[in-house]
Amino acid sequence: MIQGVINRLSQNSFLLKGWCVILVSALFALSASNTSIHFVYLAYFPSIAFWILDAFYLWQERLFRALYDHVRKMDEDEIDFSMNTSIVKHQVKPWSEIIFSTTLLIFHATILISIMAVTLIALSITRGD
Repeated sequence: MIQGVINRLSQNSFLLKGWCVILVSALFALSASNTSIHFVYLAYFPSIAFWILDAFYLWQERLFRALYDHVRKMDEDEIDFSMNTSIVKHQVKPWSEIIFSTTLLIFHATILISIMAVTLIALSITRGD
């Protein structure tokens, strides 16, 4: 049961990354189609929101991995099939630290840097530089 939860959380994280790229790309396309250059600025919101949500899923995944490790060391008679992760919460870094974990930082910071680069390019084009 615990492994099933871990798999779903991992899949959710993968889907979030995909949706982040799709939404940011769509906003880039809208801004490039001369509709409005302001769509570039809107790309910041989904990228930051998906970063926060991705960190939450990674934190939950780590909690359930710690719970899995805790349960696998127990005798069969002691296992109560509880999915309560509070007993292993002290073993996992807090959510606020996981936001800046290496894996999330590389992916989401790259997205944000790309948005900043497109913003600078869009500003230089509108100014006529």
